[in-house]
Amino acid sequence: MSTTVSHIAAASAEQALAHFEAMLSFETDCWDVHYAITEQKPDFVLVDVRSPELYARGHLPTAINIMHGKMTNHRMKAFDAGTLFVVYCAGPHCNGANKAAVRLALMGRPVKMMIGGVEGWKDEGFDLLSAVD
Repeated sequence: MSTTVSHIAAASAEQALAHFEAMLSFETDCWDVHYAITEQKPDFVLVDVRSPELYARGHLPTAINIMHGKMTNHRMKAFDAGTLFVVYCAGPHCNGANKAAVRLALMGRPVKMMIGGVEGWKDEGFDLLSAVD
């Protein structure tokens, strides 16, 4: 008898490898972003896609604020064509980062989404910066 977990067989090791490697090309996590901005020289632009008001209340260190609806070809020309963007929003309950990733990909820009967003960042114990910092 199988459980609800094993009722549908797991993918083959080859399929699992391809799937999980592909996921890493689309996503990054809070720990990797934190390490990159505190211990390394970041090779990406971190973009908070929430409203300017929410950004001012608290955002990740080094992040700039560009709402996904404001990501236009004209605006993004301020960045070199090969610039990697890492986008985030409030968290898993918000799809703003997904919308931003779509917009950037449609412009031919390299992009990853930081899973967890601001809430994931705080859950990991990392600090936010605010307009008063």
